[in-house]
Amino acid sequence: MKISYKWLQQFLQLELDPEKTGELLTDLGLEVEGIEKIESIKGALKGIVVGEVLTCVKHPNADKLKITTVDLGEESPLQIVCGAPNVDAGQKVPVATIGTTLYDDKGKDFKIKKGKIRGEESFGMICSSEELGLGKTNDGIMVLDESLKAGTPCAEVFNIETDYIFEIGLTPNRADAMSHFGVARDLRAGLLQNDIKLELISPSVSDFHVDERILKIDTDIENKELTRRYCGITMTNITVKDSPNWIKNRLKAIGITPKNNIVDITNYVMHELGQPLHAFDVSKIKGNKVVVKTLKEGTKFTSLDEVERSLSSEDIMICDAEENPLCIAGVLGGLNSGVTESTSSIFLESAYFDSVSVRKTAKRHGLNTDASFRFERGIDINLTKYALKRAALLIEKYADGKVSSDISEFYPKKDEDFNVFLSFENTYKLIGQEIPKEVIKNILTSLDIKINSITEVGLGLSIPSYRVDVQREADVIEEILRVYGYNNIEFSHKLNTSISFDKNTKHNIENIVANQLTSLGFYETMANSLTKPDYINLSDNLKEEHNVEILNALSNDLKVLRQSALFSGLESVAYNINRKNNNLKFYEFAKTYHNYSKYEENKHLTLFVTGNRNDGNWKTSTETSDFFYLKGIVNSILTRLGISNLRTSPIKSDIFTEGIILSLGKTKLVEIGVIKRSILKEFSIKQDVLFADFNWDNLITLVSNKNIKVVDLPKFPTVKRDLALLIDNKVEFQEIYNLAFQSEKQLLKNVDLFDVYEGDKLPEGKKSYALSFILQDENKTLTDKQIDKIMQKLQKTFEEKVGAELR
Repeated sequence: MKISYKWLQQFLQLELDPEKTGELLTDLGLEVEGIEKIESIKGALKGIVVGEVLTCVKHPNADKLKITTVDLGEESPLQIVCGAPNVDAGQKVPVATIGTTLYDDKGKDFKIKKGKIRGEESFGMICSSEELGLGKTNDGIMVLDESLKAGTPCAEVFNIETDYIFEIGLTPNRADAMSHFGVARDLRAGLLQNDIKLELISPSVSDFHVDERILKIDTDIENKELTRRYCGITMTNITVKDSPNWIKNRLKAIGITPKNNIVDITNYVMHELGQPLHAFDVSKIKGNKVVVKTLKEGTKFTSLDEVERSLSSEDIMICDAEENPLCIAGVLGGLNSGVTESTSSIFLESAYFDSVSVRKTAKRHGLNTDASFRFERGIDINLTKYALKRAALLIEKYADGKVSSDISEFYPKKDEDFNVFLSFENTYKLIGQEIPKEVIKNILTSLDIKINSITEVGLGLSIPSYRVDVQREADVIEEILRVYGYNNIEFSHKLNTSISFDKNTKHNIENIVANQLTSLGFYETMANSLTKPDYINLSDNLKEEHNVEILNALSNDLKVLRQSALFSGLESVAYNINRKNNNLKFYEFAKTYHNYSKYEENKHLTLFVTGNRNDGNWKTSTETSDFFYLKGIVNSILTRLGISNLRTSPIKSDIFTEGIILSLGKTKLVEIGVIKRSILKEFSIKQDVLFADFNWDNLITLVSNKNIKVVDLPKFPTVKRDLALLIDNKVEFQEIYNLAFQSEKQLLKNVDLFDVYEGDKLPEGKKSYALSFILQDENKTLTDKQIDKIMQKLQKTFEEKVGAELR
């Protein structure tokens, strides 16, 4: 947003230089991203002086050129060759001296040099108004007032204004600072904190009155909820012409091209006070009536930018008595209802339109206007009538207009100031420093925050309606802090902290799993939590009543928060497959949202696998990803997290053709399966997609509660002994494993099966297990006698319990 330093000086008698002013604005939260020096005429007419033409004779070598001698107030006059038909002796003219830089209408510069024209020397250039940037003319050179003294700088003659423009990076919450008056209001508070007391000068509207009641335009507000206030007046006897230079200069300084006095005044007041206005040509309003309403879906409307638009049934429109659309309310006017050179009567509108509705309309039509920028963020509803009067007075003065009706106003429910109680204790706690109570009161008063009551513990406050961003105690404290100055808050030079390490923090566990999946060739995705409400129809487990709906959704495709991470993941899969990327492995740490008896958020880890698990080459053939491949990856994750002894059970689900669920006790951890073709068809996916859904919250709880025992490294060696046992085919290793540890609990550390043999050399119904046993005493070295005794005990146990024989 561009703010003019000169314009600010209309509200505050600033003596602070622009650099210091910019620093103060930044300290106040209105970050100045740059300061640019500009002139009302580019180059500020430097090097251009008043000259008196002493002689003017025909050029001997050119029919259309003349040779002049011009007095510039110096010792001797200069010879200048001129081609203008109206140049003559005795005239006072603007002369660009040698070395002067001039600019064309496109801003391109050119330098005046000494030269020869058709054999005659020329030491300067006599200029036209167009060459000086003072306007176009077909009359030739510019002839100045005869009373001017030769040698006078033209910058003094034309009162060139130099200004400084602040480029402010305005945050969306600061709707109150979307005007020069709003910025000046903030600046006054900052100056007061720096012991500089300046009066905030607001434009007077006390002279506003009705000249003659001869033209009335009735107003009918059908959309009362979306149009909380609407004011309008008619003005007659209008003369549409150029604006005065001072208005042009203000508008050009902030990048607005002047058009005519009526349009310029509405733009001027908008940037002055922050209230958008619109002027309608009364002759284009059929039935002398303005109706604020919505029209049928698809109604055609040609806007001011000459684009025919198809309207939505949700767009607020300004219409006439015959329901002809005149303007998209709060966004853009119509091509056929605006002010032209032939306009003699206008209807001037000042309104407060619903911010959400205006934002949706602007986005829908791809528009971003100065008016919509302000309505979207929220303007001051109390300025609506004031701004209308301000504009009417300017139109009276600079367009010869007359106010021809009373102000018609729709304002059924007046906005009340918002009440907040400010606790001194909370203020000190949030700021981190105790600020004197009198300073707090002065800051609040300077921000137009009314103090209703004062107690020992705090203040009862009324927040002005234009501060839409100040609704809580914390917001008030932030206002106090930004005016008091963040740089004025003291901080300790000593930093106290405790160093702790917990490898089982949620973030660390998430990183461990993410790194493992990445090493396995997976790519992490991050899908939008906002999704289509229609996706709930793809699964019976998802219910419409459980949707968390967005109140001001950008579109129907982003209307609800997802209940499942499956469908947003399939969107990513489909996007890649459509771009010939068929072999995919994705993972996402995703949240799902549900509206049960209360709102709930659940975190999941989802895996998507489709296509080949590897790229084939001359040495390796391709392998298709299947259910068991994904199950192996799931098991590797659980093993990495130290979770074992899982129960596997089939799952009944309307999203899987086949699948299982892995549980620990009654806690469900992971669902794995192949997604149904009917669901894939909705995303135009023609290949199988495997899906795993971890209940991440349950996993984190298990891992966080898992106790890890830390012991010293053993000082004494381990001993390994092997046994080859002949056992029945029905006996499993797990049974041997359990019997071994039941027999020797203290010194047996591990049992491993390193060979299994089944063949015709063994008795029928038998198999051979080759087992290794690791023994260790943590307090001493084992003796051969101890080892033999343990192995004999193990052998006897196996013989008695499972009928094993030593081979």
